[in-house]
Parts: sequence; structure tokens; C-alpha cells
Amino acid sequence: MELNGKLAVVTGGTRGVGAGIARAFVEAGAEVVVCARRPPEAPVKGAEFVPLDVRHAEAVRRFFADLPALDVLVNNAGGTPYRCLAETDAERHARVIELNLTAPLTVSLAAYEHLKRSRGSIVMIGSVSGSRPSPGSAAYGAAKAGLENLARSMAVEWAPEVRVNTLVVGMVRTELAHLHYGSEDGIAAVADTVPLGRLAEPADVGGAAVFLASDAAAYITGASLLVHGGGERPAFLDAATAHKET
Repeated sequence: MELNGKLAVVTGGTRGVGAGIARAFVEAGAEVVVCARRPPEAPVKGAEFVPLDVRHAEAVRRFFADLPALDVLVNNAGGTPYRCLAETDAERHARVIELNLTAPLTVSLAAYEHLKRSRGSIVMIGSVSGSRPSPGSAAYGAAKAGLENLARSMAVEWAPEVRVNTLVVGMVRTELAHLHYGSEDGIAAVADTVPLGRLAEPADVGGAAVFLASDAAAYITGASLLVHGGGERPAFLDAATAHKET
């Protein structure tokens, strides 16, 4: 799964999952450009940083117009704070949807001509939140569901020149994991709910992204690859067997 000589752009590639993806692409031999609003605290060795807010369409178009070429686009930028639906206004929820759905569309359109010429590929970074209820992050879940559907439609419209796939990512252990799970004990408890017994590492997502961008996946487009360690054990199973005699 070598990407020698290919130019890859990773949005939101300065920390967490995005940095893991950028490192994986560098290790696979690609030339990597990461873009985000702020410079990285710990730069990815071998990757170039360019400041960019993917919500600003004109800046996005200028960024891609200035690139000499492009082989791979990874739409990773996104995220959301914990925010119950009725606790804030629709405008704030709409901004979450803008970042996680509208911005990847804007970026993909700006990159399209480059990718068409190179017969390149797009990797969308989706989430399991897009396929199950997501209380506290409902707008994010809705956006990720839309992103996966967008990728499928894009794959059909832009074939055969451009392949488009989605990584459906589960829980990942990043430098900010403690903010979500409270402590190392919390992280361990959550990891116990995953069939593989641990949270994903950013490198796990990076390896899957490299696969989808490589020639090994040359006949894969419009697909959704689950990167979630087996998913989540259904709660009803534990409830149904809680009082079962052994």
C-alpha cells in the first residue's frame, strides 16, 4: 500500500485522528499537506502545514487553485461539543452541520479538477454517530449520516475518474480522550465495551485511510469501511441476561 510520489491533503490534520492519518500517509511515501485553522503544537514530521478554515469557501478554492496537483483528499476536519438539542438554538446546531457536512462538500468540489486529472481518490472521515442515535451530539450524527450518503452519490457521479469512500470511525484514543471519558479509568471502562478490547489509535484510522487511497483499493468506491473494533455490544443482551442463572 505504497503512495510514493502522491500528493495528499488532510484537512484537520494537526492533531488527534487527523495527525494519525497524516503520519500514516507520510510513512507510506506520500507528500502530505495538512490544513487547519491553527498551527499544530506537535507538527507531523514530513508534512507541510497550511492555515485554512474549511468553512470559508473562497479561501478553500484559493488553497486548491494554488496546489500544483493532488492525488488524495482526506476530509477529516470536523467535531462537535456536547450539546443537547433543546439546550441551544438552531443556529449553533447548524454550524455543527456546516463544519461536518457542508465543508467537506466545499473542499471536495474545490479539489475535483485536480483529482479528476490524477484519477485520485477522496476519503471521508465519518463516524458511528451517523448510524446510531447520538444524544448530546445529534447535529453531528445527522451531519455524519449525510456525509456518508454524500460520498456514495459523489462516487457514482465522479466515477470512473475519482474514487470516493468513507471510513466510519468509532471511539478513538487521542490526546483529548480524557475530556470525553474523564480519566484513565473511564477510558479503560469504555474500552471494555469494545469487542477488540480497546479504543482505536489514530494510527488505526490512518492505516485504513492509506488502504482506501492506495492501488490495493483500486476497485473500491462508494464504500463505507467500519473502523470501530467490532462496534458496541447491544445493551439489551446484558439486560436480558443480568438475572439469568448459570
